[in-house]
Amino acid sequence: MGENKDRMLAGEWYIADDEELGAATVRRERLCLAYNTSADRAERPALLKELLGEVGERVNIRPPFQCDYGEYIRIGARTFVNFGAVFLDAAPITVGEDVQIGPNVQLLTPTHELDAERRRAGWERALPITIGDNVWLGGGVIVCPGVTIGAGTVVGAGSVVTKDLPPGVLAVGNPARVIRTLE
Repeated sequence: MGENKDRMLAGEWYIADDEELGAATVRRERLCLAYNTSADRAERPALLKELLGEVGERVNIRPPFQCDYGEYIRIGARTFVNFGAVFLDAAPITVGEDVQIGPNVQLLTPTHELDAERRRAGWERALPITIGDNVWLGGGVIVCPGVTIGAGTVVGAGSVVTKDLPPGVLAVGNPARVIRTLE
């Protein structure tokens, strides 16, 4: 493994514009294009298994779907992902079982330098995202780098999740705030 890939996977600052990461991007582009343009529903599960790191039974991702690399995404059984999802997996993204993900949801692991000079030089890092079992993310939810959402939590449409959410709550807003506990 190259230095930038090692740094990326360790959650350290790295340069994304590198030959090894570029080759992984070409692989992802080919597989996402095949998945998103396939009219053969029977072919899609095999394409997902080739694209993603782990795919549970009866996972349904409606195209179009986009990701950074794919191989760092793990999705549990019976999870449903609606149209227009973007999973930027420069760090691991783990989605539990029986999760419902609305249209146009974004799971974003990369973060960029605040210092303009380092940002122009291409420095970034990525922090993992974990979504627990039985979570529902409403349409247009954005989950920021390093966030964990506990099992059974519901996040209202259009919310921006900037911090961890505990299990079994309803959270809404920008930034998402817990408004009540769910039974």
